[in-house]
Amino acid sequence: MLLRNVSLLARRLPLLIGVLIAAAAAAQTTAPPEPSPAPAAAAAGKAPGPEAFAALAWLEGCWRGSVTQREFNEHWLPPRGNLMIGASHTVAQDKTQSHEFLRLEARADGVYYVVVQSGQNETAYRLVERSVDDTAGRSDELFTFANPALDFPSTIIYRRSGKGWLYATVEGKVGGAPRQVIYPMRRVGCESGEFLQR
Repeated sequence: MLLRNVSLLARRLPLLIGVLIAAAAAAQTTAPPEPSPAPAAAAAGKAPGPEAFAALAWLEGCWRGSVTQREFNEHWLPPRGNLMIGASHTVAQDKTQSHEFLRLEARADGVYYVVVQSGQNETAYRLVERSVDDTAGRSDELFTFANPALDFPSTIIYRRSGKGWLYATVEGKVGGAPRQVIYPMRRVGCESGEFLQR
């Protein structure tokens, strides 16, 4: 019985090897999955490229803000190897409401803001615009990240303002209606927690 099975295996072995080789060749020639569609500005070639990553180095350090009895904090490590790593933490009445791990990374096709929310998969937003807002006598710098495949948030905007202020805005639609949430934060000393004017 054993010899008959060995003989049968020997006859089928070339066929099995052929199938494995064909499968390996097909796997190597299969195109990678298409990325999420880029926003119109990016598709038109207007989105900032990977070189814009260096312009986000100002985020390094600690930021804190509070609105309606909710305190939110962000902490960003310095840029290294085309990557900045950050974390955010939101607390209300001494209870954690949410926490996120954040990454800013330069890729071949641009700069991405990547969020890993509490217990969820990561979501990437591409930098689609870098602009300056000169209204009200200020020169705020805005970095707009977008993922049009999402409802909310579909857009995340980091606004660098004067005197150590940062405004993080999330926008999109909830139930078909536009929604916007703004998180005003100020730069603080990471150890002291005191506000800094830079």
